[in-house]
Amino acid sequence: MTGVPLLTLLLLCPVLGLAAILLIPGRYPRAIKRAAALTGWAACAVVAVIYARFDPAAAGYQLVEQGRWIPSMGIEWHNGVDGINLPLLALTAIVFVTGVLVMYELQERVKEYYAFMTLLVIGVFGVFMSLDLFFFLFFYEVAVLPMYLLIAIWGSTRKEYGAMKLTLYLLAGTALVVPAGLAVYWAAGLNTFDLTRLAAVHYGRTFQLVVYPFLFIGFGILAGLWPLHTWSPVGHVAAPTAVSMLHAGVLMKLGAYGILRIGMTVLPEGAAYWAHTTAVLATINIVYGAFVALAQTDLKFVIGFSSVSHMGIVLLGLSTRSVDGINGAVFQMFSHGVMTALFFAAVGYIYDRYHTREIPKLGGLSRYVPVASAFFIVAALTGAGVPGFSSFWAELLVFLGALKTYPVLATIVVLALVITLAYSVRVIVLGFFGGPREAHPHVADISPFLALPRAILVAVLLILGFYPRLILDVIDPAARALVGALS
Repeated sequence: MTGVPLLTLLLLCPVLGLAAILLIPGRYPRAIKRAAALTGWAACAVVAVIYARFDPAAAGYQLVEQGRWIPSMGIEWHNGVDGINLPLLALTAIVFVTGVLVMYELQERVKEYYAFMTLLVIGVFGVFMSLDLFFFLFFYEVAVLPMYLLIAIWGSTRKEYGAMKLTLYLLAGTALVVPAGLAVYWAAGLNTFDLTRLAAVHYGRTFQLVVYPFLFIGFGILAGLWPLHTWSPVGHVAAPTAVSMLHAGVLMKLGAYGILRIGMTVLPEGAAYWAHTTAVLATINIVYGAFVALAQTDLKFVIGFSSVSHMGIVLLGLSTRSVDGINGAVFQMFSHGVMTALFFAAVGYIYDRYHTREIPKLGGLSRYVPVASAFFIVAALTGAGVPGFSSFWAELLVFLGALKTYPVLATIVVLALVITLAYSVRVIVLGFFGGPREAHPHVADISPFLALPRAILVAVLLILGFYPRLILDVIDPAARALVGALS
């Protein structure tokens, strides 16, 4: 390692933040919240430095940190960034700090809540930066396990059921991923978990065809893969606001990233063989999620099934194994993460004030809380792929990649995107315009402090919507290198 180990420093931000939260007595909730917010801002600052130090034109991983951990087993502390995981580290920092600020009104068991939330973020950062398979899987578990407690204790709407269902599904995915990962380690015969070295091994065709589905399905469960997606909308509805933001905005990206970083990179022949099947499943995700979202009456269920549909766009982009498709998939991971964080932040405020998420009971909210309503409307327009917002470019790139590779599926996807526009417009019209369905209590519009984290998310969506090169220039060289390796 040379210079300051920025990636380790980034991981230390939530680690030290967690230590501070645990040391502060629970009778000082304001100090705990400030410690959590400071942790988030510190992580954002380190990510900004990493971005400044990153050279998109350079080949391979950058800011690499490597040191022995358990030499006898080939386990190393090995981190690095390229154009694929760097945007996801930035996404995690953004959603984390805005999630902390969104929940500043929390009064119940504040210390435990922010401790579990910070532990989750430690796992997410670890997954996105790890180039060692052992630490990748270790941090993967760290990221997943706190979700049960965060939902079961601080959630609502059948929270115990939602927490247990989410946990069982994600553990089932782990039960597929871990044996497949160990099989890759043993088959390589190099006594190393180094992903860069494992990716250089030429595994037998039969091995790749058998093992790749375990990785795709195991990681795909966390990405909301149909038909193993049913935990996701239920978990979204049950989770508290900031946990929903992290759940949809970041955790689901761990699944797609695992498919890309381990499945496709290490087992390219398996990825090629199963590509058409995975593309069909992704298309079902898109169509199914859009139609079911159209029929929902609960705002959170609309967003939950919308996320299933939008993650299908990510999986379709990966399945094309093309430059446009992978560029679009990674861009969509980032865009969807920010968009769903804004969605849940907006719904959280409405639910806290009006104590309902039912669309038939809402109506005309833009007259009563115009600023709070505007945040939801921006998220809905982004989800619909309206030009001027970041998701437009992501979806366009995935469509171009799919059109060249799977023209029939691409045509189906375009028709499904019309349904996406339909449910977005439906929610905006019925929930925020027109006459109120019921007499709304007088509620003050969102305060400047609570508007700040939501405004940050809006700014990110608009900046990348008007200037997508800020992220595409980072992703594209890594996507081209990956496609070259896959072919």
